[in-house]
Amino acid sequence: MTRPLHPTSLILHPCLLPATALGLLIASGAALAQAYPAGPVRVIVPFPPGGGVDGAGRLISQKLTEALGKQFVVDNRPGANGMIGSEVAARSPKDGYTLMVNGANFVTTPSLYGKVTYDPVKDFEPVSLIALAPNVLVVHPSLPVKTVKELIALAKSRPGEVNFAGSGSGSTPHLAAELFNTLAGVTMVHVPYRGTGPAIVGLMSGEASVMFMPTTNAVPLVKAGRLRALAVTSLQRVSAMPELPTVSESGLKGYESSQWYGMLAPAGAPGDVLELLNSHIMRIMQAPDMKSRMTGEGLVAVGNTREQFAAHIRSELAKWAKVIKASGAKVD
Repeated sequence: MTRPLHPTSLILHPCLLPATALGLLIASGAALAQAYPAGPVRVIVPFPPGGGVDGAGRLISQKLTEALGKQFVVDNRPGANGMIGSEVAARSPKDGYTLMVNGANFVTTPSLYGKVTYDPVKDFEPVSLIALAPNVLVVHPSLPVKTVKELIALAKSRPGEVNFAGSGSGSTPHLAAELFNTLAGVTMVHVPYRGTGPAIVGLMSGEASVMFMPTTNAVPLVKAGRLRALAVTSLQRVSAMPELPTVSESGLKGYESSQWYGMLAPAGAPGDVLELLNSHIMRIMQAPDMKSRMTGEGLVAVGNTREQFAAHIRSELAKWAKVIKASGAKVD
């Protein structure tokens, strides 16, 4: 595949160039960004087809294909909770023709696993946060609580007796509950299941009493009266359940836990290309039809600057490292 030359490959310092030459260099950089892509772009998704990260990867790849006129092709590289595909992406050519769409596991695996072969900050360039997927704090109808404050009071009065369902050790629902434990000063006990579906079945059967459940799954069960919703885990209320308060406004100030989906590139990828991709993703995610589609799927459309996404990654790495250390959660 022929790759267009990027100005980052030039070794002359701009201060050594005549004014005319410097102007041509800047103009050529803009032109090269406009010419990108010259051929297909690989979008690595480090999880199997069918999940949330894969869905986000396919959606944004389709939209970028439409916007830029060349194929953005999803390449699923599952395994080791996203680490295999992430390593492939980190070691790929730094030419803008290999990208990655990943989720919240990207910032929790370094603390959950003993050895990770890549650095989420040093080995990647952020492109844009695509969307957030808040959870809903739900309880089995038999649990005598209707608010977050009542749940905290009950858990404090019965330490170690209130169980919560999780979709595996280190999963987003598991860590959301551990963050709740830490901030509320309670000890609810994790009941791990092999995936979100089995965890929901366990909650419905009464094996567990509490779950931090994806909004998409929670909405129909709450509306049918089969579960009781107490709050959403994002900092703002969600359009899918506007009447439901956030955990933070319900008394646990500052609580926030959401799955997220974002695009990254290998460190060293051309900055002009990353800015081009960022501008398209921001436009795509802020379009009214996309916002409406995201709301219908229980998601929040984002699309932010590269700097904002970088700050989000650093903040999430630090927050979840503390939660994982405090909870003792580990994955072999």
